Amino acid sequence: MVTYDEAFKFKSGITVKNRLFMSPMTTLQSFFDGTITTDELNYYAERANGVGAVITGVANVEDGGKGWEGELSIADDVYLPGLTKLASTIKNQGARAILQIFDAGRMSTPEALNGKQAVSASAVAAQHGNGKAKSAVPREMTVDDIHATIAAFGEATRRAIQAGFDGVELHGANLYLIQQFFSPHSNRRTDEYGGSREKRYTFIKELLASVFAAVDQYADRPFLVGYRFSPEEFTEPGITLDDTFYLVDQLAETRLDYLHVSLSNYDRKSRSTEYQDKSILAYLHDYLAGRKPLIGVGGVRNRQDVTGLLQNAEFAAVGQQLLVDPTWVQKLETGHDADMVTADFVDAIEYTHFNRPLYNFLVARYASEPNF
Repeated sequence: MVTYDEAFKFKSGITVKNRLFMSPMTTLQSFFDGTITTDELNYYAERANGVGAVITGVANVEDGGKGWEGELSIADDVYLPGLTKLASTIKNQGARAILQIFDAGRMSTPEALNGKQAVSASAVAAQHGNGKAKSAVPREMTVDDIHATIAAFGEATRRAIQAGFDGVELHGANLYLIQQFFSPHSNRRTDEYGGSREKRYTFIKELLASVFAAVDQYADRPFLVGYRFSPEEFTEPGITLDDTFYLVDQLAETRLDYLHVSLSNYDRKSRSTEYQDKSILAYLHDYLAGRKPLIGVGGVRNRQDVTGLLQNAEFAAVGQQLLVDPTWVQKLETGHDADMVTADFVDAIEYTHFNRPLYNFLVARYASEPNF
């Protein structure tokens, strides 16, 4: 088992000073046109000091893939000045800067798209686990739409390189577009992009090719590419852990630097009765068997959580704890565990300084169900 203070060199050549990453989190702090704000820069600066890397909240790769208002964008070169400030702000604190990029697909809100219809692999609305609609019915993407989105991810990668980031993370989790193409719930296509697991993986395969083509063409230094995924869906049909083992097998054969599993708690058990002997994270780590480094996440609040998570992953991503406890890593490093924030998050946000958009979002978040 690794310890949190060990350095690591990725396949691409990027080195991180420790095994603690700041997890990507939605904060709604960007301007509504997708440019970064001073509040957002200060937010990252305050939390980057101590972690090995910061994975930013998502940046949309095209206007039609915007998920919500207040979201960062990397859809055009006009955003490069702000993105450059973000990369340098994080790196100036001694952390690696990784930009998470995505397309929301059918999870886009009408407000974010100015009333336009969202798109997805198929014209099927997202659902809660109880079968109730979670979003409006999207428009099924044409093959030309698909090719344009794949190209947009490549262009976003180019911009991330030019802005000075150390890498990008492809957000293939939390019900967004990349996951929508792999899911049998959202992908009912009968062409080369849908049907069997192999065909539902086609979009991801072509997306990775576009991203790595941009890396090969534009990166003049080591540049990292990671991939985040959700291991299970709560709908029927939906992604199962067996589907995810297939996905992991495919991703393990690529040039990706790491895989990042999205979990509400790092010790969460599978929904499947077939996989109850250990946590999802443990099953995935054992299945990977060292083929790719794995980032675990979910409920890390103290030293014991870090130790417990790193039994089944190479890296521990810390999200909500850093929200309410920005100097948490320094407390961990100096043995000031007694000073760590231990209050429930719903209470802790009341005495943590946040700007109004982020505060309002957090209040609403803790009053609703999580989006996994």
